[in-house]
Amino acid sequence: MALWRQGLLGETPKVGTPATQRRRVHDMVRHLGAVQLDTISTLARTHELVAYARYGAIDRASIEAGYWNGDSSFEYWSHAACILPMESWPLFSFRRRHYISRRQHWHLVKESGLKRVLKHLKAEGPVTTTDLGGAKSSSMWWDWSDSKIAVEWLLSIGSVVCTQRTGWRRVYDLAERAIPENLRSQPGWRTTGGVLGPSDAECVTALVTRSLDVMGIGSLDDIADVHRLGKTLTKRVLADLGTEQVQVEGWDQPAYLSAAARTWLSRGARTTSSASSRTTLLSPFDSLIWHRPRTERLFGMEHRLEAYTPAHKRVHGYFAMPVLHRGELVARVDPARDRTSGAVVLRARRVTFEDSRASTIAGTAAALREAAHWVKADSVAVEDVLPASSRQALVKAL
Repeated sequence: MALWRQGLLGETPKVGTPATQRRRVHDMVRHLGAVQLDTISTLARTHELVAYARYGAIDRASIEAGYWNGDSSFEYWSHAACILPMESWPLFSFRRRHYISRRQHWHLVKESGLKRVLKHLKAEGPVTTTDLGGAKSSSMWWDWSDSKIAVEWLLSIGSVVCTQRTGWRRVYDLAERAIPENLRSQPGWRTTGGVLGPSDAECVTALVTRSLDVMGIGSLDDIADVHRLGKTLTKRVLADLGTEQVQVEGWDQPAYLSAAARTWLSRGARTTSSASSRTTLLSPFDSLIWHRPRTERLFGMEHRLEAYTPAHKRVHGYFAMPVLHRGELVARVDPARDRTSGAVVLRARRVTFEDSRASTIAGTAAALREAAHWVKADSVAVEDVLPASSRQALVKAL
C-alpha cells in the first residue's frame, strides 16, 4: 500500500516527450504533496532523484522544468524545505501566522533591510540574493547578509514567494505577482494574525487529510511527520474526521487507514504484488522513506543519513541510497558521479547488501545500470562491497 500511494508500483512509463515528462513531474508533486529539497548532490540532487525513482531515466532538464516553471509549484517549509503544489499555497497560512507571531524565523530582521528588499522587488521584479547584494556577510555559512535575512523572512511570512530556481539559487518574487489571485483571496477568508487565508483549523484539517491520503496507512507519527504538524494536533483532527483505525501485524501502535486505501484493499490488493515495484535507487529524502521509524516498520531497514557523520565513523557511506527491488529494500549504495580523463564514471563507493541472495545482487546491479544511464555515465566502478564475498557476483551482474 505504501508503494502504491507513493507511485512506485507498476511498470515504468515510457520516457515520452519533454512536455509529457514535465507534466509527469508536476502531477507527481500534486500527488505526493511535498518533495523535499537539499543541497547535497552526489548522483543528483534529491528532488531530481524523487522523480527519477518513479519515472526512470527521465530527462533532467525536464525534471527541473517540471518543478521550476513559475506557475505550478512553489517552495516553502513543510516536511522541511519542500517543493509544494501551487494549489496548497492557502493551506500554509497557519504556518505563516506562526512565524509572524514569533516575530522571527531564522534570524532577527532589521526593518531597514525589509524596506530596502521590498523596494527592490517592486521596482526590479524577480531577484536572487546576488541581485540584492549577496547572501553572506562573511565566509561563515550561517552569517547571512541583511538582505538575505530580510528576503527569507518575507518568504516565511508569505509576502515573497519562490516559484523558480536558477543554478540552485532561489528566485524571489512578490506573492501578489507570482501566486494566482484566487489562491490569495476567497470569499469567507479573514485576515488573522496578519495573514489572509483559511483559518488555522481549516489549514491543518486539509493537510492532515492529504497526509493520510499519501500514506494510505500510517501511524499517528507517520501522518504528522509529512508536514511536521505535531502529533497532538494531528490526532485531534483524525478523531474529528472519524478516521478508521486498524491494527497492522507487527506494529506496536494503531494505524489510520484512508478511505481510498480501504477501497484499494478490497479491489486491487489481492492482484497487485509488491514484486511489481520499481527497481531503483532511493534518495534518503524520498517521501517513501524520509520518516526513519516508518521505514524500519515497513521494510526492516534501519537507515540513517551519514553525510554529517565523520568519515571514519560512517557505516554505509556519505549519501547511502537504499535499493528498492521487488517491494523490498535490499541494499544500500553510496554513489558519486565523477569525470575522469573525459569519461563520466558512476562510482559505487560502498555497496552494502542486506543479504547475499542472487535476486538482491541482480536488483542492485539493475539499479546501478539504470542510474548510470540516467546520469550519462560511461561506466560503473564498484569500490567497497559488504559482504566482500558478494563483490564478484555484483561485478558479473553489472
